[in-house]
Amino acid sequence: MTMSPTTHAELAEIAARYPQARSGLLPMLHLVQSSEGRITPEGIEACAELLGISAAEVSGVATFYTMYKRKPVGDYHVGVCTNTLCAVMGGDAIFERLKDHLEIGNDETTPDDGTGRTITLEHLECNAACDYAPVMMVNWEFMDNMTPTSATQLVDDLRSGVEVTSTRGPRICTWREAERVLAGFPDDRADEGPSAGPASLVGVELARENRWTAPPTEADGGAGRTATTKTGAAEQADTSRAESEAKADESAVDTKGSTGDDANNTDGDTKPGTKPDTKGEK
Repeated sequence: MTMSPTTHAELAEIAARYPQARSGLLPMLHLVQSSEGRITPEGIEACAELLGISAAEVSGVATFYTMYKRKPVGDYHVGVCTNTLCAVMGGDAIFERLKDHLEIGNDETTPDDGTGRTITLEHLECNAACDYAPVMMVNWEFMDNMTPTSATQLVDDLRSGVEVTSTRGPRICTWREAERVLAGFPDDRADEGPSAGPASLVGVELARENRWTAPPTEADGGAGRTATTKTGAAEQADTSRAESEAKADESAVDTKGSTGDDANNTDGDTKPGTKPDTKGEK
């Protein structure tokens, strides 16, 4: 398969985004998958040429990360978390049901029945969503609190062309479309659907009920105000904690230092932090 000039130009565009071009390799590989349906030898060679590195280096990255596929992926990549918590909560049962229902095994794809809606099934390691176990993903979008019944309904809807929406995210697009987004070409669905579910917001709700606020900072005038917008929350998120931890560390050092000086400075002429000379005394 020959890579199109458009894809080659977009690969160059990605590389140009970074001060060091090779930093663009990961999104470039996602673009290769979006265009070719998998990581192809031609895609590897194109990335290597544009980045000035060897094909072996590109291949090493492509074979290290499990999101990069060396064989064709279906229109919908359905992943079932079978790591410890999801497994005991029903993930193993979901995966077994889907294998039987789709008549395929792990990392296999359903035959094309002419509808253009094939499914690749894969068991995944932890999806970092344990509070919604058992969890599935469709083209890297979350499907929470699944059961064998809801899982089979999900794949049936995907195959029949019914619009499916992520539990905490946008409408589900095709796998190739999702890969293009991961390459850095937005599809304007980023703000669709909720970005967080109830379990993730428990801490926020408790803070509101108890009127807890972040520690005061110079940025908010010492008022300790809680941000009411996404932008404001992002600005406060890390700085408030970092500043409070830094102050706590400084306070601990000061306390330790003053305690040591007072304990050791028993003579007015003795330098702070040193013991008096008691040689010759009984």
